[in-house]
Amino acid sequence: MINRIREKAEQYYPEVQAIRHHIHSNPELSFKEYNTSAFIAEKLSAWGIQHVTGIGGTGIVGIIQGRNSGKRCIALRADMDALPIQEANETEYTSKNKGIMHACGHDVHSACLLGAARILHDTKDEWEGTMKLIFQPGEEMHPGGASIMIKEGVLENPKPDAILALHVYPHLPCGTAGFRSGQYMASADEIYITIEGKGGHAALPHQTVDPIAIAAQVITGLQQVISRKGNPLIPSVLTFGKIQGGFATNVIPDKVELLGTFRTMDETWRYEAHKWIKDFTQQTCAAYGANAVIDIPKGYPSLYNDPTLTERTQNFAKEYLGNTHVHELAMRMAGEDFSFYTHHVPGCFYRIGTNKDNKKFMAPVHNAHFDIDENALKVGMGLMAWCAINNLKE
Repeated sequence: MINRIREKAEQYYPEVQAIRHHIHSNPELSFKEYNTSAFIAEKLSAWGIQHVTGIGGTGIVGIIQGRNSGKRCIALRADMDALPIQEANETEYTSKNKGIMHACGHDVHSACLLGAARILHDTKDEWEGTMKLIFQPGEEMHPGGASIMIKEGVLENPKPDAILALHVYPHLPCGTAGFRSGQYMASADEIYITIEGKGGHAALPHQTVDPIAIAAQVITGLQQVISRKGNPLIPSVLTFGKIQGGFATNVIPDKVELLGTFRTMDETWRYEAHKWIKDFTQQTCAAYGANAVIDIPKGYPSLYNDPTLTERTQNFAKEYLGNTHVHELAMRMAGEDFSFYTHHVPGCFYRIGTNKDNKKFMAPVHNAHFDIDENALKVGMGLMAWCAINNLKE
């Protein structure tokens, strides 16, 4: 079977490459993946793969049944949305949509899942169980397409016994993969703070309540709150990426807005930290005579890779790629909405290398120069099909 899958991956590589080029050239932002969704559905229909559209807006769920389809079910997920970035690459498949680019590799993910689906459909008489294909919108935007698709029943009828997803990784060369068992990625919550003071002349600060000076106290003080109240063994990051307030050198404004993000690996500490952030900000502002309006909308939870599933899948990857081509990954403080699935069913989120010999295609994700060694498509679809088939076995 392993050789058959490799042959199929080689056979379908030109078509999957063309699929990736089309999706990359026509990127769409989160929850607006209308043409991408229609294109994917068209491919599934052409290959005779049963599917339903419109889940979570533009999401698609496909089903491939092997022998004894009532046995185990494995779900495979790919995201479809792009980022608001102007592409700086000059290729035959450069983005045609101004200010929008597949800078996080979701075009690669969708193309690999389509390639894996083609392989799985061709070999369905050779394995037992059911494959559920999830093409998901809105990974890059809260509340995350995964949470919406789950609410609309994507994990039911049938309920998967496990779910797998791959992600591009420019820090590893093409032909390799990376895994991490247990806690892998952080929760990701956005923070919105408005400090309401009293504006006036910059030369008469005693007649004002200066929200800029108070904002400085809040920002530096919150760093102490996180580092002093949180267990130092639990990774945590609090970053403010935007401060907006004021409009002249000699005017103290009425208000200042702070926008930031809080990330951690522990769900209990996550919500304790939310309370500390709110309490400290409100009390600090009150001490200076200002008012604080704070909103911390619930974002993505932390991503936990089921140890048993991940160890199994990692071993399958070693069989497919070779022992020396499978690596252990370090924790990442970035967020990923695949985490929603892992809080419902055992999940394994792994990485595929996309650079060329550690020399080319080294730009990180979310960068205007991001691109891949496209042989990673061949690796990605074949490895996904192989891991899916083997995970059907109990």
